[in-house]
Amino acid sequence: MLVKTIFCGFGGQGVLMMGHSLAHGAMMEGYQVTYLPAYGAEVRGGTANCTVAVGDEEIASPIASEPNYLVVMNTPSLYTFQNRVAPGGSLFLNSSIIEARPSRKDVDVYEIPCIEIAEKMGNPRAANVVMMGAFLKKTALVSPEVYLKSLETIMGSKKKMIADANRAAFAAGYELLKEYMENGCQANLGTIR
Repeated sequence: MLVKTIFCGFGGQGVLMMGHSLAHGAMMEGYQVTYLPAYGAEVRGGTANCTVAVGDEEIASPIASEPNYLVVMNTPSLYTFQNRVAPGGSLFLNSSIIEARPSRKDVDVYEIPCIEIAEKMGNPRAANVVMMGAFLKKTALVSPEVYLKSLETIMGSKKKMIADANRAAFAAGYELLKEYMENGCQANLGTIR
């Protein structure tokens, strides 16, 4: 098994944290992992992306020329990265702010209103964690409990309020995709909203 994912968006959206937390969780699950971050000099407000490769054998290259998954948090990143996804791959869109839709017809598209969900929960900064819940429900690369434990390790578990808010945000994204999957909605039959 070798699964590569690109996370992309603006600096400040938690894009690098998404990749870092996935990589950390996958290591906790016993997988081989590479994590390759890239960001502009201005960081917050500039572009940021990272590539995470998860495998059960040694990983030869951290580069993902044709990733299996693409998680997009803003419109410029959609235009930049959509053509890299492998045919048959999956694209997760932050539909709260991305109005454009991919031109690709050979990938599954999941529209996740992660900012709206996070704001309704009173924690707008947790939009990336909502997205990770949906992403991990679909991919099953890391179990929810291992991911959340990893997230606590990275963020620091000193503030119980933050840990509880992240757990709730993750569960909201996870349950959203679970509901779609249980109701027989499939991305290739129509975009999930």
